[in-house]
Amino acid sequence: MPNIKSAKKRVRVTETKTLQNKMFRTQLKTAMKKYEAAVAAGNTEEAQQTYKAAVKKIDKAVARGLIHKNTAAHKKSQFTKKLNAMA
Repeated sequence: MPNIKSAKKRVRVTETKTLQNKMFRTQLKTAMKKYEAAVAAGNTEEAQQTYKAAVKKIDKAVARGLIHKNTAAHKKSQFTKKLNAMA
């Protein structure tokens, strides 16, 4: 454990931010899984709604620095291809 006051604060802030990132990453994975499930079920209407939610979460994850922008572009491209294939 650190002895300096500012170092102690950094530890607390890091723990808080780590929890927030973990929560957001979980929400991202859940949104992606919901989309995959809707596509697998063949439900076009639900797939369109979950697609929008998943893409929004992916964009926010890039803005937060949780995933790389190329990874996000790849995922969004995959999702779009699957959605277009349904129609």
